[in-house]
Amino acid sequence: MSFIRFDSGSAANGKLANGCEFCIRGSKMVLFVTGRCKAGCFYCPISAERKGRDTVYANECPAMNDDQIIEEAEAMDAEGTGITGGDPSENLDRTLHYIRLLKDHFGKNHHIHMYTSVISLENAKLLEEAGLDEIRYHPREDLWTCMDTTELEDIVKSVGMDVGIEVPALPGKEGELTELAGYATGVGVKFINLNELEFSETNWDMMEAHGYEIKDDLSAAVLGSEETAIKVMNALPDAPLHFCSSTFKDGVQLRNRLKRRAENIAREYDVVTEDGTILKGIVYSDDLDGAARYLKDNYDVPDDLILVDAERNRIETASWVLDEIAEELPFKCYIVEEYPTKDRLEVERTPLN
Repeated sequence: MSFIRFDSGSAANGKLANGCEFCIRGSKMVLFVTGRCKAGCFYCPISAERKGRDTVYANECPAMNDDQIIEEAEAMDAEGTGITGGDPSENLDRTLHYIRLLKDHFGKNHHIHMYTSVISLENAKLLEEAGLDEIRYHPREDLWTCMDTTELEDIVKSVGMDVGIEVPALPGKEGELTELAGYATGVGVKFINLNELEFSETNWDMMEAHGYEIKDDLSAAVLGSEETAIKVMNALPDAPLHFCSSTFKDGVQLRNRLKRRAENIAREYDVVTEDGTILKGIVYSDDLDGAARYLKDNYDVPDDLILVDAERNRIETASWVLDEIAEELPFKCYIVEEYPTKDRLEVERTPLN
């Protein structure tokens, strides 16, 4: 076999797309610009709260204005942005605005890639003019064997940005995928990403409709998707193919992005875990300011290890400090594990007294 296997289960025939390199480091913000899409792919994994709705999210946070998008990118010290949906082409003016916004604020080196099923030369030129660095086309399944009827070749010849293909490896479709990848390689696309198909809350009915099964108990991956991708890679050893595993998306890409954000926003008393979550001590009291003084006066807890969080009605402090003194305190104390996202979703809570 000519391809290289990675620890995450992914594989590649050659160099990865630039956007993928940023994603591996977890340094790209995910900008969801709309839930609208006309493609109608049966395997679409978008959540019910976003699917079909013209809403904007920066990573996991709803974004109501430009400032919130910039704030989220800065919170994770983003080196780039991946623009997704739905289909960003469904609200092209908004997408063009966000590309310009990010480039103006962070500079030309802020790498931006975008996913779309609309293979349009006119759109591609507008996107490149706005500053897009990389476009990833997601052709509908019915186009995989007739890509010569699209404008893909004209786009590759007419723009300077990186042009690629990204589709799911549908089990049993190695023939169609090989034809798609062969054509794309022939017209000069820079990369072809084959994603491991996954079940989600909104596409679960495809299990019965297409006879798909879960790969194992550890993931939502579909049985046979990986094998299909590997067959295509073996059939086209010289094509710029990359198989992106479900394990990589969940266990590497997301974890690294969370960890990057956690390390960027962590306070002196926060502990960043290997999974990218944050551990901290929590103290509850009817008098938060009084409780903070109590910790400082009686246990010499320094100011930089205490925060009175009036919004959440609690005191935050170092978990290692609270673990030592909690049994002596007249307050309810916990160690909590939270995601470093703006909503700070709590993962686990351990009582200390």
